[in-house]
Amino acid sequence: MDPRISLVTLGVKDLKASVAFYRDVLGLPYSKKSSGDVAFFELKGTWLALFPTSELAKDAGVYAEGSGFRGVTLSHNVRSRAAVDMLFKTLEKKGATIVKAPSKAEWGGHTGYFADPDGHLWEVAYNPHFWVGPM
Repeated sequence: MDPRISLVTLGVKDLKASVAFYRDVLGLPYSKKSSGDVAFFELKGTWLALFPTSELAKDAGVYAEGSGFRGVTLSHNVRSRAAVDMLFKTLEKKGATIVKAPSKAEWGGHTGYFADPDGHLWEVAYNPHFWVGPM
C-alpha cells in the first residue's frame, strides 16, 4: 500500500453548519468539487470531506448511532507555543468550542483541543521533538 492518506471524511449532522465552520471559522479552502450532498476542502497533501453522518454510515454499511469519544482526533501542528495560543484565541473569538485550553504537555510540547459542530476533536500542538508539517 502506498503510505499516504488521500481523504479524511467526517460524518456531520448539518452539512451547511459544518461547511460554515470549516470555511469561515477555520478558514479552510472550500472546493468547487463540492455538491449539495458532500463538501470538499483541498488541503496540503490531502482532502477533507464532510458528508451527512447517516449517508456515510450507509455507505460503509454500519449503524450511524454512537456517541462519546470516537477514538480519533485530527491534529494540526504549528511551529511554536505562541502559535498554538494565537490560534486558540482566534478560534475562541470565532465561537469554536474549546475542549481543552492550550497547556504544557507532559512530553514537553504545548497542546490544546477544540471541537467542530459535530464534536470531532481537533488538536493543535507544538511539539519541539517532532515536526509534522511543511518545512
